[in-house]
Amino acid sequence: MREHLPYTRAAVTLDDDGTRLDTSFRTPHLSVTVLGTDGGRPFLHLSSREAQVVISTTGGGPVTERDVTLARQIADAAARYLADCERLHTDQSTNPHQAESEQGKAA
Repeated sequence: MREHLPYTRAAVTLDDDGTRLDTSFRTPHLSVTVLGTDGGRPFLHLSSREAQVVISTTGGGPVTERDVTLARQIADAAARYLADCERLHTDQSTNPHQAESEQGKAA
């Protein structure tokens, strides 16, 4: 089995279409917090030792319907991520040899 070492990856792409930043967190050193809930706007803050991502309202202004829709999409995606993690963790706990075999296929 290949060892799965934690890491955070950040890449910046500059081209004719503009600047793009890609960040991948694959580390146990990740924290997720919500800031500014008592203030004028909320902030969703994801960070590791190497990188951070902050999501807030459109243009830093008042909360719009689009902001609410995005927040629902983030919550729905997080719920699906949680369900997948729980299912895979349970599968790996009950059948550790099959989990190693499946991870090898995905690599």
